Amino acid sequence: QVQLEESGGGLVQPGGSLRLSCAASGSFFMINDMSWYRQAPGKRRELVANVTRAGTTTYTDSVKGRFSISRDKAKNALHLQMSSLGPEDTAVYYCCLLIGILRHSDRSFYNYWGQGTQVTVSS
Repeated sequence: QVQLEESGGGLVQPGGSLRLSCAASGSFFMINDMSWYRQAPGKRRELVANVTRAGTTTYTDSVKGRFSISRDKAKNALHLQMSSLGPEDTAVYYCCLLIGILRHSDRSFYNYWGQGTQVTVSS
């Protein structure tokens, strides 16, 4: 069984910074891609940033230059450093990890989601 625990959300003033974290625990043999998504009220969930196992990162245009995604392989953790936050960044943020599970002799990858953490940018 795999568990993801997110932390780091909260209320921040415009222009401020926050760091989100997501830690995986349980029984698995590998974590492949790791991503952050967000969903604002009344909007669809969108991909914010992704980091591959090799360390290649991609960002949605609206956060480029402001957000930085990173992974800690030793701790099975994912982070999102957010700066220059604006009201448009207000959303629930979810981590999503592509995790390899070994069941008998079968190795398959599944997407696991965190519980979500609220980020509110407001003065």
